Amino acid sequence: MAATNRLRTALDCLEPPPRAVDWSLFAFVVAEAGTGLVSFTVGVPEGWPLFWLHRALGLGIIALLAWKLARVRRRLTDPGLWQRSTALSVLTLVAAVGALATGIAWVFGLDVRISYWTLLSVHVGFGLALVPLVAAHASTRFRLPRRVDFERRRTAVRYFALLAAGGATYRLQQGVNDALDTAGADRRFTGSQPRTGAGNAAFPITSWVADDPDLIDRDDYRLTVDGLVSDPVKLAADELAAGHETEALLDCTSGWYTVQEWGGIRVGDLLDAAGGVDSDNSDREPAYVRFTSVTGYRWSLPIDEAEDALLATHVGGERLSHGHGAPARLVAPDRRGFQWVKWVTRVEVRSEYDLGQWVVTLVSGFD
Repeated sequence: MAATNRLRTALDCLEPPPRAVDWSLFAFVVAEAGTGLVSFTVGVPEGWPLFWLHRALGLGIIALLAWKLARVRRRLTDPGLWQRSTALSVLTLVAAVGALATGIAWVFGLDVRISYWTLLSVHVGFGLALVPLVAAHASTRFRLPRRVDFERRRTAVRYFALLAAGGATYRLQQGVNDALDTAGADRRFTGSQPRTGAGNAAFPITSWVADDPDLIDRDDYRLTVDGLVSDPVKLAADELAAGHETEALLDCTSGWYTVQEWGGIRVGDLLDAAGGVDSDNSDREPAYVRFTSVTGYRWSLPIDEAEDALLATHVGGERLSHGHGAPARLVAPDRRGFQWVKWVTRVEVRSEYDLGQWVVTLVSGFD
């Protein structure tokens, strides 16, 4: 009993004032969504601090939510105190619990599919829904924070303790995974779980948002290589199987990764087939290579990185299946899966960065 009382006293000391809890929840949810979205673009181990911050923020949200619920539980459990905004509060709570529960289940290695989505995809959906719900909920009882709510020294200690506790809890969870040898023990730093084997059947067929084109006829297929090149060309599917092979890790944002042997043609060799980049144009210096899908989906790489990338026609010694991007897909080591453009029909050398590609990733495939 004495130990319980001491723990309760310690938690009470850490608890911020009510308005600070409300605003902190909003800030943590926005930061959580932001770090989650940015993490989709990080594929190299040096980016691990972003993922740790994301997980620490999530565990901080658990503490903030517990303080919030302890304060408002009577408003939720007593029907006589319900207001028109109560339904919004409950919906926000459901989204928060859904995001937290699916995130925790995922890091412990639970791997289930709900219709077309992995558990990680469901987690992302809950998280994205939570941001506008928290904003709408806050607007129903909008109260500006007071200076006393965020007294500098005490507040800094509280939030440092929250984030430190979140990081320590995540590290402890990793130890539990390793000790119990759960499915989560083999995750990458990104949270992705392994898919083993070789060839098309070794890893799932996934598409970003709505990309789902009809089967491409190899005889009719042509790859256009143009832009800032000396001699634009169109190549048939058989001209792309140049026999270059490379082992690369594909880390999909839906929560899995696989290491495969990819075969095809180096992008640098493709550009050479088009006479090489045209560096004589003083107004437009070649800087990026843009890869465009038959669906209109596209992504760009800096030219030095692109030249060493691969336009793959085979995986694990097998010709690529349609679902995996046949006749040709981009293989871009150290990039996340959504940047490995499938069904590539055009390779274009450009001087400007393509901001529009971020929009296209959200609308590509919709009719």
